[in-house]
Amino acid sequence: MSVDPGRLDNQPGGQPGGQPDGQPEGQPDTSPAMRVTVRVRPGASRTRVGGSYDDALVVRVQERAVDGRATAAALRAVAEAVGVPRRSVRLVSGATSRTKVFEIDRADPVVLRRLLGGTG
Repeated sequence: MSVDPGRLDNQPGGQPGGQPDGQPEGQPDTSPAMRVTVRVRPGASRTRVGGSYDDALVVRVQERAVDGRATAAALRAVAEAVGVPRRSVRLVSGATSRTKVFEIDRADPVVLRRLLGGTG
């Protein structure tokens, strides 16, 4: 998964890998937004988020790539997998491509790493 490394490794207001100022230790960092490269695989037997393809998070969706249906399904699937409302996930680029960039508000980097590892 290609994620802006500054967002994951250098937490705002703290040392690399530390908690942001005012964030209780042990609480997940929910930085304002991070960008994630996603590889959409339309026409899957079921919708699933997890694994990687060329450093991108793989999102399998049942919908076909017709009239933006696969993209809309991928946005919903990523929001659900990350545990944020659908409105917190936006398409930044790749509307007509299988490789897309999503911006996710308040996403937990640990969850994103787990999904990339295919255990989600």
